[in-house]
Amino acid sequence: MNNRIDQLFTRKNKEILSVYFTAGFPEIDQTAVIIELLEKHGVDLVEIGMPFSDPTADGPTIQKSSDIALKNGMTLEVLFKQLKNIRNSVKMPLILMGYINPVLHYGMERFCDQCRECGIDGLIIPDMPLNEYDAHFRKYFEAAGLHNILLITPQTSEARILEIDRNSGGFIYMVSSSSTTGAGKKVEDFRTDYFERLQEMNLKNPRLIGFGISDRETFANACKYASGAIIGSAFIKALQQEGPLESRISGFIHSVRG
Repeated sequence: MNNRIDQLFTRKNKEILSVYFTAGFPEIDQTAVIIELLEKHGVDLVEIGMPFSDPTADGPTIQKSSDIALKNGMTLEVLFKQLKNIRNSVKMPLILMGYINPVLHYGMERFCDQCRECGIDGLIIPDMPLNEYDAHFRKYFEAAGLHNILLITPQTSEARILEIDRNSGGFIYMVSSSSTTGAGKKVEDFRTDYFERLQEMNLKNPRLIGFGISDRETFANACKYASGAIIGSAFIKALQQEGPLESRISGFIHSVRG
């Protein structure tokens, strides 16, 4: 069977909304419920964050959510138990996103096997070197049917972008600017010259733009230059608001989608 990420991009190539949240936040037992509600209210793709104590690319909002999730008792063992039956209720693509240290500690082959059993479609591990992936881990990803989703930034050279395009699966994660996640962005702050350069390169993989996408305006602007966009910190903030969980989620998605 085709990977669900590939199916999504075959079916739809614009205004794809991907939402990131941290597993085990705000409460440890809400992971599966949040995924189900995101699908119910029209999200196309979900990135489930694996909390880690020493993140390198995360801004303060996601760092704080990771800290709370870890204090709540979230581990990879707990996460895989929570996701064990997720495919009974959820059809959309699911991605795990996090850092390589906990994955190596868990065991890469075992980790990929667990992903396959839970129906995970791809992994985003920003600090996994491409040469290490190629030499040691590619075989586990491929055996489990997992796409390795790689990131590029405005500073990534053309040669490196082409190398990433050759080695990525699913889509390329375009970091909007040189900053951590959630850094306050206005539409005019985005590096549109970089977005346009990527459009002209005719890469084989579709692209989603992330970092600094927070509302209807930034989402719509990102969608002019890619197949869609990724929202993380703004959604984490929505989860911290008062009120029933479903109304927080549906209200947020509606505010972005219109």
